[in-house]
Amino acid sequence: MPTENKIRITAFLVFILTILYITTHSVWIPLFLLIDFALRGSGYGKWSVLGFLAEKIVSIFNLEQKPIYFPPKQFAAQVGFIFSFTLLVFNLLEINSLIVSGILLICAGLEAFFNFCVGCYVYNAYYHIKNK
Repeated sequence: MPTENKIRITAFLVFILTILYITTHSVWIPLFLLIDFALRGSGYGKWSVLGFLAEKIVSIFNLEQKPIYFPPKQFAAQVGFIFSFTLLVFNLLEINSLIVSGILLICAGLEAFFNFCVGCYVYNAYYHIKNK
């Protein structure tokens, strides 16, 4: 079951990996993020390495297990998949990916540090407009 702290720690791990990508341009980082976002975005989050690590951290530090409404977070993971795919393609084609990685870094940082999910707001706006 996804909890607020697990999601925020997962976002922090994405934040750290994105910083590593910006500094190293290692193709393995967007590939890893692509797979991890794919798992979390398609309902197979129990196989996510980042989700597993976040769950262990929550358990070790006995952090609050406040449940969250999951569909917007799943949508945000799907958007993360698109960003990771773009980073991977840009990396392979040797195209500057600073803007894309910067957006991913900002979104992950907002979630991790301020509990503000950009993807969730897009999700909620879309369904509000769709159901009018």
